[in-house]
Amino acid sequence: MTIDSILNNIYQLPVASLTKIKDNITEVNHPKSHIVIKDNTVEPTIYFIKSGIVRAYSNLGGTEVTFWFGKESEAIISMRSYIENKKGYETIELLEDSTLYKLEAKKLKQLFLEDIHIANWGRKFAEQELIKTEERLISKQFKNATERYLELLNTNKDLIKRVQLGHIASYLGITQVSLSRIRATIK
Repeated sequence: MTIDSILNNIYQLPVASLTKIKDNITEVNHPKSHIVIKDNTVEPTIYFIKSGIVRAYSNLGGTEVTFWFGKESEAIISMRSYIENKKGYETIELLEDSTLYKLEAKKLKQLFLEDIHIANWGRKFAEQELIKTEERLISKQFKNATERYLELLNTNKDLIKRVQLGHIASYLGITQVSLSRIRATIK
């Protein structure tokens, strides 16, 4: 994924505005298992995934609970850090060797003040992240594990091939044994 396509997929920017954002982005490579965002810290950076896959999780009573997966073209962000400049609650780990685009939130917020197109891009970005969060919440609250698994298959079929089943089971809120039973009934 190119940074142009990732940024313009959020909101189509004029070339000059796109260039301003791109001038503040660097490309970084990290190995599998690298922690991109650590819980209980203020994260000053936004990342966009060029290649690779990540998971967000929280540690609850000694157990890691996965609540989000991200893959190519998606943003890696601690919304609490970004919006309130407060410590986040999530840890975000790379599940594959990954190439990321890195953007400092402070610089992006400065660009919001300088360029109305970038400010509108930022509004659309926040709106899209809110909708994704809302969809995950609604799915968790109103669908059973089999329905959530089928939804995952329909929206992210490649995820099943790229992510450990233990992480998928955690994401669905079930044990790995229960996930195996669900998978056996679907085949």
